[in-house]
Amino acid sequence: MNIGIIGTGNMGRMLVEALIEGKAISPASMIITNRTKSKALLLKDRYRDIKVKSTPREVALESDLVFVCVKPLDVYKILDEMKLHLSPEKCLISITSPISTSQIEKKILCSTARVIPSITNRALAGVSLITYGENCSDVWKAKIEELITKISVPVHIDESITRAASDIVSCGPAFFSYLLQSFIKAAVKETKIDEKKATIMASEMIVGLGELLKQGHYTLATLQEKVCVKGGITGEGIKVLDNELGDVFEHIFQATQAKFKEDLDKVESQFSNY
Repeated sequence: MNIGIIGTGNMGRMLVEALIEGKAISPASMIITNRTKSKALLLKDRYRDIKVKSTPREVALESDLVFVCVKPLDVYKILDEMKLHLSPEKCLISITSPISTSQIEKKILCSTARVIPSITNRALAGVSLITYGENCSDVWKAKIEELITKISVPVHIDESITRAASDIVSCGPAFFSYLLQSFIKAAVKETKIDEKKATIMASEMIVGLGELLKQGHYTLATLQEKVCVKGGITGEGIKVLDNELGDVFEHIFQATQAKFKEDLDKVESQFSNY
């Protein structure tokens, strides 16, 4: 099976690297393109057997499965360019949350799915969110499951929770990276610890936390209970979090939902005009 990747920005590049290093596909079976061709050629420098094409049309022509990894407002144009080369036996996957499988199915005849990845997939970990189009064949569903399982935990979602699920899975690493950096800066500011040591400690702490959860030693709630001894120092820190965090996470979801609605309106307008 040949897999095409259209767009080798942050997420497209991550998918190329994860699929190859997760043994989901060999470099020789991957065909890529990018608007700035030099970015695609950087991947060929690393994986010499990858094929680099000049246009999405060429990628679609030679691929069985095509991942479209571009900005939402660029998807329609690319679908239009490729549609004659996406015959019914092929499959197309979009990774962008504002565009639904039903919108894509109005443009092309092949099987369709949406797979929203996470940067954590680069470590062959984390979750990928999957929504299948109505016309996606059982054969392609099985193939997609097999591919995605090599790089992540596949979780099927309904259209109604797309944004919330994406915030947790896809945006979450950036949100918690920001919080962790703030945690480190506060330690440096308020104590004698230097930033380098604090960064090593915090980074290894978060890796260890992940392993505890992954190995099933604790849940989030039981882990907090184990560390937070009654009358102890951790409890004093938890009190501060209780008092000062307030509705910050509610506000995050409100902001992302508002931006999502804005993106949905733009995409809907674009698709309805053609």
